[in-house]
Amino acid sequence: MQQEYDGMRYPSVDVLLEKIDSKYKLAYAAAKRAKIIEEEDGYTSVEDGKCCKSIGQALEEIIEGKTKITFKAN
Repeated sequence: MQQEYDGMRYPSVDVLLEKIDSKYKLAYAAAKRAKIIEEEDGYTSVEDGKCCKSIGQALEEIIEGKTKITFKAN
């Protein structure tokens, strides 16, 4: 059974920006991970996650530090 959560305010952007310092990097990383989650038939490393969509699951993984993200320096 899916738990109730606060719509677009979960997961919090403020909390996410503590993990990744740029909204653009955050959007890119979440989109890449969401695509992988979809390709893996919905597998996510977050136990008891609140989100049912892959993008929300990706953001939950980022908050919990279960996704390793590296960006190339220019």
